[in-house]
Amino acid sequence: MGKTLTYKILESHLISGELTPGREIEIRVDQTLTQDSTGTMVYLQLEAMDIGRVTTELSVAYIDHNTLQTGFENADDHAFIESVAKRHGILFSKPGNGICHQLHLENYGVPGKTLLGSDSHTPTGGGLGMLAIGAGGLDVAVAMAKGGYSLTAPNVLKAELTGRLRPWVSAKDVILFILQKLSVKGGVGRVIEYAGDGVLSLSVTDRATITNMGAELGATTSVFPSDENTREYLKSQGREGDYVPLSADADAVYDETLRVDLSALVPMAAKPHSPDNVDTVSNIGEIKADQVAIGSCTNSSYTDLMKAAAILKGRRVHPDVSLVISPGSSSILRILARNGALADLIDAGARVIENACGPCIGMGQSPRSGAVSLRTFNRNFKGRSGTAGASVYLVSPETAALSAVTGVLTDGMKKGGALEPPAPAAFPKNGHFTVSPEGCDTENTPVVMGPNIKPFPRNTQLPDVLEAVVTLRAGDNITTDDIMPSDSRLLPYRSNVPRLSNYCFENIDAGFAERCRESGVSAIVGGDNYGQGSSREHAALAPLHLGVRLVLAKSFARIHRANLINSGILPLTFGDPADWDKLSAGTTLIIEDARKQLSARVLNIRIKESGEIIKARADFSALEISMLLLGGKINMIKSGGSGRV
Repeated sequence: MGKTLTYKILESHLISGELTPGREIEIRVDQTLTQDSTGTMVYLQLEAMDIGRVTTELSVAYIDHNTLQTGFENADDHAFIESVAKRHGILFSKPGNGICHQLHLENYGVPGKTLLGSDSHTPTGGGLGMLAIGAGGLDVAVAMAKGGYSLTAPNVLKAELTGRLRPWVSAKDVILFILQKLSVKGGVGRVIEYAGDGVLSLSVTDRATITNMGAELGATTSVFPSDENTREYLKSQGREGDYVPLSADADAVYDETLRVDLSALVPMAAKPHSPDNVDTVSNIGEIKADQVAIGSCTNSSYTDLMKAAAILKGRRVHPDVSLVISPGSSSILRILARNGALADLIDAGARVIENACGPCIGMGQSPRSGAVSLRTFNRNFKGRSGTAGASVYLVSPETAALSAVTGVLTDGMKKGGALEPPAPAAFPKNGHFTVSPEGCDTENTPVVMGPNIKPFPRNTQLPDVLEAVVTLRAGDNITTDDIMPSDSRLLPYRSNVPRLSNYCFENIDAGFAERCRESGVSAIVGGDNYGQGSSREHAALAPLHLGVRLVLAKSFARIHRANLINSGILPLTFGDPADWDKLSAGTTLIIEDARKQLSARVLNIRIKESGEIIKARADFSALEISMLLLGGKINMIKSGGSGRV
């Protein structure tokens, strides 16, 4: 029986465990990436492990999220990250260089390598044939320190692509179509592996757009084969020597297959407020647009921006529309400046902002109250734009640029006319935006710590009797943005969990933080897919600081579940989902013999007020049980635990 590409890469990196779906394994990590929104906490954790140089082949610390420096906090975080990077042998990418995923694709991604990143959109690297996985910051810190990462061996869904895209239909429409079919939890426990003749018609940046938004499916990662298109992309980056051909065996067996005829697709859009709330642009209709934003790690490539420039050339942005463009990297911006495309964008009335995540993470360019914002981004959760009352639609660069001109959401297949593909370009390299750690060492490189940087919270051992008051009952698809909001107001405090925790769940329940403080030890009750979205471990660390020791939900998103375990917070699932209706804020939950029960597959939880026993599933591996008993991963490492499967 032939092997999938996913399992070929896993097999070549296997450290321990049985390579069978559902079993826990540990794999060798070749590369890591961090960004500044999660990076300060990652490097505080790395420092706590008391190591010298990192063990990975390459680790890069990017600054791309917190680039609005309206106070000292963000600049202090940048200085801290740079000092730790020098101290431990990590490459440092300065502010202004670009977005981590676009930069890594251009400069460091290698087919067949493994990449672990403290950002949920790390799977962007799958467009190059990497096994690129997003994870919590502590998992990335441990990978840098010890070289491995533990995960559940996934099922593999084959996305078989046939045909080729028509003009005005793009890679963004492919992944929106797949989200419509599978939903935001359709990829949980799976790797999405792309195959079929249709793959040949997609460039590496097309593929990267698809793998990037595969994170919205809840998938472990997504991956494309490495072929001649991969070679051409690497050649354009001056890295043809990194090319390795990779593909699944012809007789590879998959757990499931999804067939997508590219030639049948039309322009799509995700409507507010979820990436899987997808319909065709034609069906949605010509709604008035107030803002259009082109960029983010999903759609800020050279090809994407050249398409936008071609559409806007000689035209004018509609007077009622604010168009903002954020290039993915300094290299892309330099090419646009030299070939005249930047002038075409500016002449049309576009606002060109820094090469950074910017509006996608709520860092500036928030739309006005009640606005419709068309964005080429990957998430449109309510309030993520920085404006709670805005309606955000996710669209392709082609749809965005054309709609900026017409002033309404516009289907290019009906009104766009001819659209020529952009000419390829070679990427000149500029080393002025990176700082090498060469010549620095652990002993003689001081760590720079500003006053806003506080130690990360540490849990204690799981008690024999766990009694916790429910301080929140939440519904389905709670996002990490819901748990720990992320915008220009709060991002500067990502390195200050005590202050950040004051805003935990503020958009759902403004009294949550205070109620937790009053309760002492508390619990959260959630619905399906609890913790979807970003990899931010602050969505676990802030509740931990507030005394949360237990989350009981119908199901969990992968990364958030791991972050809860890393923090020593019990992520339990209802044995009977109907029991969700029996719990409310103020209910007291008691787990007797908690340490003993943890090794069982089913836990008994007593409701103090009624005496009723409800069942909860405790589907933990031996490694996860060790972490939970000791109060988290750092405690396990400090106690001498190997962290091995």
